[in-house]
Amino acid sequence: MRLLNTSLYWKVCLINGAVLGAATAVLLFSPARVSRQAVVSEAIVLVVGLGLVLVVTAALLRSALGPVDRVIREMATAQLGGEERRPEPGTGGDGPGDQLVRSYHAMLERLERERRSSSARALAAQEAERHRIARELHDQIGQNLTVVLLGLKQLEDRVPAELQGELALVRETARTGLDDVRRVARELRPGVLDDLGLHAALAALTTDVAAHGGPAVRRTFGPGLPDLGHDVEVVVYRVAQEALTNVVRHAGASRVDLSLLRLGHEVVLEVADDGRGLGPAPADRGGTGLDGMRDRAALVGGTVELYSGERGTTVRLKVPAA
Repeated sequence: MRLLNTSLYWKVCLINGAVLGAATAVLLFSPARVSRQAVVSEAIVLVVGLGLVLVVTAALLRSALGPVDRVIREMATAQLGGEERRPEPGTGGDGPGDQLVRSYHAMLERLERERRSSSARALAAQEAERHRIARELHDQIGQNLTVVLLGLKQLEDRVPAELQGELALVRETARTGLDDVRRVARELRPGVLDDLGLHAALAALTTDVAAHGGPAVRRTFGPGLPDLGHDVEVVVYRVAQEALTNVVRHAGASRVDLSLLRLGHEVVLEVADDGRGLGPAPADRGGTGLDGMRDRAALVGGTVELYSGERGTTVRLKVPAA
Protein backbone atom coordinates (compact mmCIF):
# COMPACT_ATOMS: atom_id res chain seq x y z
CA MET A 1 0.00 0.00 0.00
CA ARG A 2 2.85 2.40 0.77
CA LEU A 3 4.44 1.65 -2.60
CA LEU A 4 1.20 2.61 -4.35
CA ASN A 5 1.28 6.03 -2.65
CA THR A 6 4.96 6.63 -3.46
CA SER A 7 5.87 9.20 -6.14
CA LEU A 8 6.57 8.05 -9.68
CA TYR A 9 10.23 8.96 -9.34
CA TRP A 10 10.78 6.73 -6.32
CA LYS A 11 8.76 3.90 -7.83
CA VAL A 12 11.05 3.79 -10.85
CA CYS A 13 14.16 4.08 -8.66
CA LEU A 14 13.00 1.24 -6.41
CA ILE A 15 12.14 -0.98 -9.36
CA ASN A 16 15.52 -0.34 -11.00
CA GLY A 17 17.29 -0.93 -7.71
CA ALA A 18 15.43 -4.19 -7.18
CA VAL A 19 16.29 -5.43 -10.67
CA LEU A 20 19.96 -4.50 -10.40
CA GLY A 21 20.17 -5.87 -6.87
CA ALA A 22 18.70 -9.17 -8.02
CA ALA A 23 21.22 -9.31 -10.89
CA THR A 24 24.08 -8.69 -8.47
CA ALA A 25 22.82 -11.38 -6.12
CA VAL A 26 22.61 -13.83 -9.01
CA LEU A 27 26.22 -13.13 -9.97
CA LEU A 28 27.39 -13.47 -6.38
CA PHE A 29 25.49 -16.49 -5.13
CA SER A 30 24.25 -18.48 -8.11
CA PRO A 31 26.28 -21.00 -10.18
CA ALA A 32 26.67 -18.29 -12.84
CA ARG A 33 29.85 -16.71 -11.57
CA VAL A 34 32.42 -14.33 -12.88
CA SER A 35 35.11 -16.75 -11.80
CA ARG A 36 35.13 -20.29 -10.45
CA GLN A 37 34.93 -18.98 -6.91
CA ALA A 38 33.75 -15.47 -6.04
CA VAL A 39 36.42 -13.43 -4.35
CA VAL A 40 36.12 -10.30 -2.25
CA SER A 41 37.48 -8.05 -5.00
CA GLU A 42 34.81 -9.21 -7.44
CA ALA A 43 32.07 -8.63 -4.87
CA ILE A 44 33.41 -5.13 -4.20
CA VAL A 45 33.46 -4.36 -7.93
CA LEU A 46 29.89 -5.58 -8.36
CA VAL A 47 28.60 -3.65 -5.34
CA VAL A 48 30.39 -0.45 -6.40
CA GLY A 49 29.13 -0.86 -9.95
CA LEU A 50 25.61 -1.38 -8.68
CA GLY A 51 25.86 1.76 -6.58
CA LEU A 52 27.15 3.83 -9.51
CA VAL A 53 24.38 2.59 -11.76
CA LEU A 54 21.78 3.44 -9.14
CA VAL A 55 23.19 6.93 -8.60
CA VAL A 56 23.33 7.69 -12.33
CA THR A 57 19.83 6.27 -12.82
CA ALA A 58 18.45 8.33 -9.94
CA ALA A 59 20.04 11.53 -11.28
CA LEU A 60 18.64 10.99 -14.77
CA LEU A 61 15.20 10.05 -13.49
CA ARG A 62 15.02 13.03 -11.16
CA SER A 63 15.36 15.53 -13.99
CA ALA A 64 12.87 13.62 -16.11
CA LEU A 65 10.26 12.58 -13.55
CA GLY A 66 10.58 15.28 -10.87
CA PRO A 67 8.25 17.70 -12.70
CA VAL A 68 5.78 14.86 -13.22
CA ASP A 69 5.54 14.24 -9.48
CA ARG A 70 5.07 17.96 -8.82
CA VAL A 71 2.28 18.11 -11.37
CA ILE A 72 0.59 15.12 -9.74
CA ARG A 73 0.74 16.79 -6.32
CA GLU A 74 -0.60 20.08 -7.68
CA MET A 75 -3.43 18.38 -9.56
CA ALA A 76 -4.68 16.90 -6.29
CA THR A 77 -5.26 20.38 -4.80
CA ALA A 78 -5.60 22.72 -7.79
CA GLN A 79 -8.66 24.98 -7.85
CA LEU A 80 -9.74 27.27 -10.66
CA GLY A 81 -9.71 30.90 -9.70
CA GLY A 82 -7.41 30.29 -6.74
CA GLU A 83 -3.92 31.52 -6.03
CA GLU A 84 -2.31 28.09 -5.78
CA ARG A 85 1.39 27.77 -6.53
CA ARG A 86 2.01 26.13 -9.88
CA PRO A 87 4.91 23.70 -10.33
CA GLU A 88 8.09 24.97 -11.95
CA PRO A 89 9.67 23.17 -14.91
CA GLY A 90 12.78 21.11 -14.30
CA THR A 91 16.26 22.10 -15.37
CA GLY A 92 16.15 20.16 -18.65
CA GLY A 93 13.73 22.52 -20.33
CA ASP A 94 12.66 20.16 -23.13
CA GLY A 95 12.24 16.88 -21.33
CA PRO A 96 8.96 14.99 -21.03
CA GLY A 97 8.41 16.30 -17.52
CA ASP A 98 8.89 19.92 -18.58
CA GLN A 99 6.56 19.43 -21.52
CA LEU A 100 3.98 18.00 -19.13
CA VAL A 101 4.32 21.03 -16.84
CA ARG A 102 3.87 23.45 -19.74
CA SER A 103 0.85 21.51 -20.97
CA TYR A 104 -0.59 21.56 -17.46
CA HIS A 105 -0.12 25.34 -17.26
CA ALA A 106 -1.80 25.80 -20.63
CA MET A 107 -4.69 23.59 -19.55
CA LEU A 108 -5.23 25.58 -16.34
CA GLU A 109 -5.16 28.87 -18.21
CA ARG A 110 -7.61 27.60 -20.80
CA LEU A 111 -9.96 26.26 -18.13
CA GLU A 112 -9.71 29.55 -16.24
CA ARG A 113 -10.65 31.52 -19.36
CA GLU A 114 -13.57 29.19 -20.01
CA ARG A 115 -14.67 29.43 -16.37
CA ARG A 116 -14.65 33.22 -16.47
CA SER A 117 -16.52 33.25 -19.76
CA SER A 118 -19.18 30.83 -18.54
CA SER A 119 -19.47 32.73 -15.24
CA ALA A 120 -20.07 35.97 -17.11
CA ARG A 121 -22.76 34.31 -19.22
CA ALA A 122 -24.38 32.83 -16.12
CA LEU A 123 -24.43 36.23 -14.41
CA ALA A 124 -25.87 37.88 -17.51
CA ALA A 125 -28.54 35.19 -17.76
CA GLN A 126 -29.51 35.67 -14.09
CA GLU A 127 -29.85 39.41 -14.49
CA ALA A 128 -31.77 39.04 -17.76
CA GLU A 129 -34.26 36.72 -16.06
CA ARG A 130 -34.65 39.16 -13.18
CA HIS A 131 -35.28 41.98 -15.65
CA ARG A 132 -37.90 39.92 -17.46
CA ILE A 133 -39.76 39.10 -14.24
CA ALA A 134 -39.55 42.72 -13.09
CA ARG A 135 -40.94 43.95 -16.42
CA GLU A 136 -43.85 41.50 -16.25
CA LEU A 137 -44.62 42.53 -12.66
CA HIS A 138 -44.57 46.20 -13.59
CA ASP A 139 -46.34 46.00 -16.95
CA GLN A 140 -48.95 43.33 -16.22
CA ILE A 141 -49.68 42.92 -12.52
CA GLY A 142 -48.92 46.57 -11.76
CA GLN A 143 -51.20 47.83 -14.51
CA ASN A 144 -53.97 45.44 -13.49
CA LEU A 145 -53.83 46.66 -9.91
CA THR A 146 -53.88 50.24 -11.16
CA VAL A 147 -57.08 49.51 -13.08
CA VAL A 148 -58.57 47.95 -9.93
CA LEU A 149 -57.70 51.06 -7.92
CA LEU A 150 -59.32 53.35 -10.47
CA GLY A 151 -62.44 51.20 -10.53
CA LEU A 152 -62.70 51.20 -6.75
CA LYS A 153 -62.27 54.97 -6.70
CA GLN A 154 -65.20 55.38 -9.09
CA LEU A 155 -67.36 53.03 -7.02
CA GLU A 156 -66.88 54.99 -3.80
CA ASP A 157 -69.35 57.66 -4.93
CA ARG A 158 -71.99 55.12 -6.00
CA VAL A 159 -72.19 52.72 -3.07
CA PRO A 160 -74.24 53.36 0.06
CA ALA A 161 -72.56 55.21 2.87
CA GLU A 162 -72.44 52.14 5.10
CA LEU A 163 -70.29 50.33 2.50
CA GLN A 164 -67.88 53.14 1.75
CA GLY A 165 -65.66 52.30 4.71
CA GLU A 166 -65.25 48.69 3.62
CA LEU A 167 -64.66 49.79 0.03
CA ALA A 168 -62.00 52.23 1.17
CA LEU A 169 -60.32 49.40 3.08
CA VAL A 170 -60.31 47.22 -0.04
CA ARG A 171 -58.90 50.10 -2.08
CA GLU A 172 -56.15 50.69 0.46
CA THR A 173 -55.28 46.97 0.39
CA ALA A 174 -55.03 47.11 -3.40
CA ARG A 175 -52.83 50.20 -3.16
CA THR A 176 -50.54 48.41 -0.71
CA GLY A 177 -50.34 45.45 -3.09
CA LEU A 178 -49.44 47.79 -5.93
CA ASP A 179 -46.68 49.37 -3.84
CA ASP A 180 -45.33 45.92 -2.98
CA VAL A 181 -45.32 44.90 -6.65
CA ARG A 182 -43.42 48.04 -7.58
CA ARG A 183 -40.95 47.52 -4.74
CA VAL A 184 -40.29 43.90 -5.76
CA ALA A 185 -39.87 44.95 -9.39
CA ARG A 186 -37.44 47.64 -8.31
CA GLU A 187 -35.45 45.13 -6.24
CA LEU A 188 -35.34 42.69 -9.13
CA ARG A 189 -34.20 45.34 -11.57
CA PRO A 190 -32.38 48.23 -9.88
CA GLY A 191 -32.67 50.82 -12.62
CA VAL A 192 -30.74 53.31 -10.50
CA LEU A 193 -27.70 51.02 -10.75
CA ASP A 194 -27.74 51.24 -14.54
CA ASP A 195 -28.58 54.94 -14.63
CA LEU A 196 -26.63 56.49 -11.74
CA GLY A 197 -24.02 53.95 -10.70
CA LEU A 198 -23.15 51.82 -7.69
CA HIS A 199 -22.95 54.59 -5.06
CA ALA A 200 -26.42 55.89 -5.86
CA ALA A 201 -27.84 52.36 -5.99
CA LEU A 202 -26.44 51.47 -2.56
CA ALA A 203 -27.69 54.78 -1.14
CA ALA A 204 -31.20 54.11 -2.50
CA LEU A 205 -31.06 50.55 -1.15
CA THR A 206 -30.18 51.68 2.38
CA THR A 207 -32.86 54.39 2.25
CA ASP A 208 -35.49 51.81 1.27
CA VAL A 209 -34.48 49.61 4.23
CA ALA A 210 -35.17 52.41 6.71
CA ALA A 211 -38.32 53.51 4.85
CA HIS A 212 -39.88 50.04 5.14
CA GLY A 213 -39.43 49.65 8.87
CA GLY A 214 -35.84 48.44 8.97
CA PRO A 215 -33.02 49.82 11.10
CA ALA A 216 -31.14 52.98 10.23
CA VAL A 217 -28.19 52.32 7.93
CA ARG A 218 -25.03 54.40 8.12
CA ARG A 219 -23.19 54.53 4.78
CA THR A 220 -19.45 54.98 4.25
CA PHE A 221 -17.97 55.24 0.75
CA GLY A 222 -14.20 55.52 0.66
CA PRO A 223 -12.29 57.77 -1.75
CA GLY A 224 -10.49 56.48 -4.81
CA LEU A 225 -12.87 53.68 -5.65
CA PRO A 226 -12.14 52.35 -9.15
CA ASP A 227 -14.60 51.60 -11.91
CA LEU A 228 -15.49 47.99 -11.21
CA GLY A 229 -17.40 47.24 -14.38
CA HIS A 230 -21.08 46.39 -14.68
CA ASP A 231 -20.82 42.69 -13.75
CA VAL A 232 -18.86 43.36 -10.54
CA GLU A 233 -21.14 46.26 -9.58
CA VAL A 234 -24.17 43.99 -9.95
CA VAL A 235 -22.53 41.42 -7.64
CA VAL A 236 -21.67 44.09 -5.04
CA TYR A 237 -25.22 45.43 -5.15
CA ARG A 238 -26.81 41.96 -4.88
CA VAL A 239 -24.62 40.94 -1.93
CA ALA A 240 -25.46 44.20 -0.13
CA GLN A 241 -29.13 43.66 -0.89
CA GLU A 242 -29.10 40.10 0.44
CA ALA A 243 -27.14 41.08 3.56
CA LEU A 244 -29.54 43.93 4.39
CA THR A 245 -32.53 41.69 3.76
CA ASN A 246 -31.14 39.19 6.27
CA VAL A 247 -30.65 41.97 8.81
CA VAL A 248 -34.26 43.11 8.47
CA ARG A 249 -35.70 39.59 8.62
CA HIS A 250 -33.53 37.87 11.22
CA ALA A 251 -31.17 40.14 13.14
CA GLY A 252 -33.49 42.47 15.04
CA ALA A 253 -30.77 45.10 14.81
CA SER A 254 -31.06 48.76 15.75
CA ARG A 255 -28.13 49.95 13.64
CA VAL A 256 -26.36 48.79 10.50
CA ASP A 257 -23.09 50.04 9.01
CA LEU A 258 -22.52 49.66 5.27
CA SER A 259 -19.09 50.56 3.91
CA LEU A 260 -17.45 50.33 0.50
CA LEU A 261 -13.68 50.85 0.57
CA ARG A 262 -10.61 50.12 -1.48
CA LEU A 263 -7.95 48.16 0.41
CA GLY A 264 -4.86 47.51 -1.68
CA HIS A 265 -5.80 45.58 -4.80
CA GLU A 266 -9.30 44.80 -3.57
CA VAL A 267 -12.58 46.61 -3.10
CA VAL A 268 -14.30 45.57 0.13
CA LEU A 269 -18.00 45.82 0.87
CA GLU A 270 -18.91 45.34 4.53
CA VAL A 271 -22.36 45.14 6.12
CA ALA A 272 -22.24 44.98 9.93
CA ASP A 273 -25.20 45.01 12.34
CA ASP A 274 -25.62 45.00 16.11
CA GLY A 275 -28.45 42.47 16.21
CA ARG A 276 -28.69 38.81 17.12
CA GLY A 277 -25.64 36.84 16.07
CA LEU A 278 -25.46 33.41 14.53
CA GLY A 279 -23.47 31.85 17.33
CA PRO A 280 -20.11 30.05 17.01
CA ALA A 281 -18.69 28.91 13.64
CA PRO A 282 -21.19 30.80 11.44
CA ALA A 283 -18.89 30.60 8.42
CA ASP A 284 -19.60 26.86 8.11
CA ARG A 285 -23.34 27.34 8.01
CA GLY A 286 -25.46 27.54 4.92
CA GLY A 287 -28.75 29.31 4.72
CA THR A 288 -29.45 33.02 5.21
CA GLY A 289 -28.44 33.49 1.59
CA LEU A 290 -24.75 32.92 2.37
CA ASP A 291 -24.29 30.23 -0.27
CA GLY A 292 -25.95 32.42 -2.87
CA MET A 293 -23.72 35.36 -1.98
CA ARG A 294 -20.61 33.21 -2.23
CA ASP A 295 -21.69 31.80 -5.58
CA ARG A 296 -22.27 35.30 -6.95
CA ALA A 297 -18.92 36.53 -5.65
CA ALA A 298 -17.12 33.58 -7.22
CA LEU A 299 -18.51 34.57 -10.63
CA VAL A 300 -16.32 37.70 -10.60
CA GLY A 301 -13.34 36.30 -8.69
CA GLY A 302 -14.47 37.56 -5.29
CA THR A 303 -14.99 36.02 -1.87
CA VAL A 304 -17.57 36.43 0.90
CA GLU A 305 -16.67 36.09 4.57
CA LEU A 306 -19.08 35.92 7.51
CA TYR A 307 -18.22 36.89 11.09
CA SER A 308 -20.70 36.51 13.92
CA GLY A 309 -21.07 35.69 17.59
CA GLU A 310 -23.80 36.00 20.16
CA ARG A 311 -24.32 39.64 19.15
CA GLY A 312 -23.77 41.23 15.79
CA THR A 313 -23.00 39.86 12.33
CA THR A 314 -20.63 41.13 9.65
CA VAL A 315 -20.75 40.16 5.97
CA ARG A 316 -17.60 41.09 4.03
CA LEU A 317 -17.30 40.90 0.25
CA LYS A 318 -13.92 41.26 -1.45
CA VAL A 319 -13.62 41.72 -5.21
CA PRO A 320 -10.56 42.53 -7.35
CA ALA A 321 -10.09 46.27 -7.86
CA ALA A 322 -9.01 45.81 -11.48
